[in-house]
Parts: sequence; C-alpha cells; structure tokens
Amino acid sequence: MKGEGEAGGAPEAHSKQSRSAAIDDGMRRASLGTAIGLLIQYGLGMWVNLYVTVPARDHGGGVPAAIGRSLANGPGALAAHSGLGLLITLGSIVLVVRALQARSRVTIVTSTINLVAVAGAAASGAAFVDNGRASASVAMALLTGVALLCQVVNLYVLGSPRRGD
Repeated sequence: MKGEGEAGGAPEAHSKQSRSAAIDDGMRRASLGTAIGLLIQYGLGMWVNLYVTVPARDHGGGVPAAIGRSLANGPGALAAHSGLGLLITLGSIVLVVRALQARSRVTIVTSTINLVAVAGAAASGAAFVDNGRASASVAMALLTGVALLCQVVNLYVLGSPRRGD
C-alpha cells in the first residue's frame, strides 16, 4: 500500500516540476529574444539618428500620428525601427504574462520595468518623429538600456536549462 501512495504522489510532483521548467524555459527564450531585439533596435536607432532625416511632413500632429506616419511614410530605416519597436512591445507584454505565470517576484519586477521602459522608449521615439528634439532620442536610448538590463537580469535569474531532465 505504501508504494501506491508514493507512486501516486510522484507523477503529480514531477508534473509540477515539468510545468515550472517549461515556464522557466519559455521565460528564458522570451528574455533572450527580447534582449536580441533590443540590441538590434539600439543599433538601428543609432543608424536612424545619424543617417536618416525624418521628413518634414511627419512633424506635428502628435505622438500617436507619428507612429503611423513613421510606418507608412518611411524612410525605410525609420519604418523598420518603428516596426521592430512594436514587436518588442508585444514581446515585452508576453514576458510580463509569463513572469506572472511563473510567480517569480524578480522576473515579475524586471519584466514589468522592461515593459514600462519599452513603452517609454516608444513614446520618446514617436515624440522624436513628431518634433525632432534630441532629448527624445536620448530618452529612447536610455530607456532601451534599462530594458536591456532587465533582460540580462532575467537571464541571470533564470539560469541555463538543465540538460537531460
């Protein structure tokens, strides 16, 4: 009888461990993907800042309109920068959801800070398209750095996957 109880409890414990490992693996992959996206975005943003002129027709009209104009009217590098920013924003939302599922306080905090930083960078970018001020560009770069730091912390906390489990 004792063996039956142990056998009955072991699969349940293994199932919880497997679910936890799967959530951690998903968080790790999402954090790595977001970190890579942020690095590409950082480089693309420097390129846009140095070599791309935002068309005068895109100035004015406010921040929400600037996002649409940058995607629709280009130039191409600006449209790519804006499109990648939207993908990073979606990925950041996924990270918060995964962190909540994992119930890990550290990753909940870092993923939430990441999302706020990415949203702030997006708003700063739209403000840059709208008014061309250098302060908006600097804010974008600094907030991207904050978001990237959050992903590095996530990757450290989550560690590497265990092989053979």
